Amino acid sequence: MRMPGKALAVAMLLACGVALADEDADFGVAPTRELRLADYAAPTPREVPGARTVRTAELRVWMQRDAPARPVLIDVVGGEEHDSIPGAVWLPGAGRGSAFDDAVQGKLAHVLVSLGVRPGEGGRATVFFCSGVNCWLSYNAALRAVALGYTEVYWYRGGIEAWLDAGGELWPMIRTWRPNT
Repeated sequence: MRMPGKALAVAMLLACGVALADEDADFGVAPTRELRLADYAAPTPREVPGARTVRTAELRVWMQRDAPARPVLIDVVGGEEHDSIPGAVWLPGAGRGSAFDDAVQGKLAHVLVSLGVRPGEGGRATVFFCSGVNCWLSYNAALRAVALGYTEVYWYRGGIEAWLDAGGELWPMIRTWRPNT
């Protein structure tokens, strides 16, 4: 069953106990280079080691660029299919797993290459996001990309909540990946 964008947003906000998105909130959580293996719906650090945090205003500007310079947007929200930030690719499960050498890591590597994203200097910017600041799945996915050798890794910490809070629209996603397929 497909959840309309606004319904998903309301459900995520209620589930996380957040009334409004604050992509700059400082919860006092220290950054870590380790994957978070449980309790994914919890306050996040303000930055991901090896990646750069991007905010809504900057992301909006990037999305206006011509296709080759536009970032690849990776939505890692789990659950049912949902609408997302325009142009996003849905990779549910990319922020789960147990280690940087597990099956999720291999699948993520394969999917990123299939999207035209290459590791190393000068690669295409890749932005990972989730529901909002209380979601570790995008943090983990960004860590995974850094571990794969990607250098243009960005974390949109505010995620869908900040996007909606800034008046952004949600659209159907362009591609999906299920980690068990």
